[in-house]
Amino acid sequence: MTPKPESAAKDAVLIDTHPLGETGAYAALLTLNRPHELNPLDLPMLLRLRELLAECDADDSVRVILITGAGTAFSAGGDLKKYIAMQKDPVGWSHFLEEAHLTFLAMRLHRKPVVSLVNGVAVAGGLEVIVCSDFAYAAESARIGDAHLRYGQMGGGGALSLIPRAIGAQRARELIFSGRILPAAEALEWNIVSRVVPDDQLLPAGLEFAEHVARMSPLAVANAKFVINESIETGLGVAAQMRLELERAARYNLTSHDAAEGLIAFSEKRVPKFLGK
Repeated sequence: MTPKPESAAKDAVLIDTHPLGETGAYAALLTLNRPHELNPLDLPMLLRLRELLAECDADDSVRVILITGAGTAFSAGGDLKKYIAMQKDPVGWSHFLEEAHLTFLAMRLHRKPVVSLVNGVAVAGGLEVIVCSDFAYAAESARIGDAHLRYGQMGGGGALSLIPRAIGAQRARELIFSGRILPAAEALEWNIVSRVVPDDQLLPAGLEFAEHVARMSPLAVANAKFVINESIETGLGVAAQMRLELERAARYNLTSHDAAEGLIAFSEKRVPKFLGK
């Protein structure tokens, strides 16, 4: 079955620009905007996010990109109800994973600083947004973790490749295997976020950082970012590593009993019965 063409919904991610002092430059604030559903990363939202990242790249007046969520959540990850339907459409499911991969990679490799402002719960795909950013600030009320394995799923957006680089392999295994959701203070201790601030100071903190960046050479910042990213790569480059993760996730999510069972159990509001196959 050929996947139905799906366009980026303009209201799925909102963009606002904030002037940065007297520099003449701006920070672009991208807001994931499905608050009543906890900002799920469905295909229209992913496509819109990638569109806006490209627009910010082309606009020389935008010096920093800030990403946050509308309402009480940053993002609760993928839309599991839609996953159930996509499980029956391997081509559509693979298309979704490919688009997710391209969006997360666009964040990771963007030439301008990308900062997540984690205003609430951030799990699964929400965590992938965080680790594909350059770094993140969190509100005191934020809760952060990876919940893919709770529902028999395997993330393909970069978390498995990038979390170990940020927090070390042992803590990455503990976080992912346990499905723990960390309070903001513990996420700071684990180096998932670099700063925790009172909820009402989250955006001001992001803009304060952006104003510092706006006072520097944009070319120097872009080159510094490139070198930093290159310096932490080992073995496969980040694009190849994330591609490997994507392919493995696609194979697992489409062929395993546990992936299907996790989604069915979610829809039936029961504890999943995983068989390890």
